Amino acid sequence: MARSKKGSRGKRGPGGRQLAERVKTARGRPISSTRWLQRQLNDPYVSRARAEGYRSRAAYKLIEIDDRFGVLKRGAKVIDLGAAPGGWTQVTVERVRADQDGGGEVLAVDLSDMEPVQGATFVQLDFMEPDADTKLADALGGRADIVLSDMAAPATGIPRVDHLRIMALCEAVLDFAGTVLAPDGALVSKVLRGGGEAAFVRDLKQAFRKVKHVKPPASRADSAEMYVVAMGFRGLAGVERPRD
Repeated sequence: MARSKKGSRGKRGPGGRQLAERVKTARGRPISSTRWLQRQLNDPYVSRARAEGYRSRAAYKLIEIDDRFGVLKRGAKVIDLGAAPGGWTQVTVERVRADQDGGGEVLAVDLSDMEPVQGATFVQLDFMEPDADTKLADALGGRADIVLSDMAAPATGIPRVDHLRIMALCEAVLDFAGTVLAPDGALVSKVLRGGGEAAFVRDLKQAFRKVKHVKPPASRADSAEMYVVAMGFRGLAGVERPRD
C-alpha cells in the first residue's frame, strides 16, 4: 500500500503555505494510478466533501451549477440518472427539500447498487431499457420536473472514441428525458468537448427554450467535461436527428 512521505501530511512551507502531499509509487501500482491518488489527496474538493458529508467531490459541480441557474427548486420531482455513489442525489434532496414535508421527490437511478440517501428513492435499473421510462414515472408518481445526468461511458483511453461514446449516451439521455419530462421541465447533462457535442446542443435548442453551457469550478481544468443546462422543455417533436 502506498504511503505518504513521513511528515508530509499537514506540513507547511515558508509563510505557512500548505505543501502538496506526495505519494510513493508502490510496487505494482501503475504510474497513472499513483498520479490519480496524489491528485485526490491534494484536491480541496475531495477534502471538503469528506468534511461536509458528501459522497463525492462531484456534489460541488451540481451545487455550483444550481447556484448559477437555480434549476433545483423546492418541491420539484427529479430523476438522477447514474446516481451512484450518491453525491448529486444528496445535493438534490437538500435543494428540493425532499426530506421535508411538502418538499420534492428524488428518484436515484443506477445500474450499480447504491447506499440509500435519506429523502430519495433508489431504483437499480438500466434507464435505456425499453420500459424504463414507464417504470420510473410510476415510481415517481408522474412526470419529472428535472432530469439530471452526470454519467460517463467507461473510458477507453482513446479521446475520440471516449467522446463519441459519451455523446451517444447524452443522446440516449435526451430521448429518455423526452418521455418523462413535464412541460417546461429541465435537463442537466455532462458532455465532453470534442466536436460531437455541437449536434447534441442543436437538438437541445429544438427541445428546450433555453440552453446554456457551463464548466463549474469543481470540474477539473484539465478535463474535457462540460455541462449543458437546458430549461423550458417543449417536447422532442422539433428534434430532427435520426433515431433508431
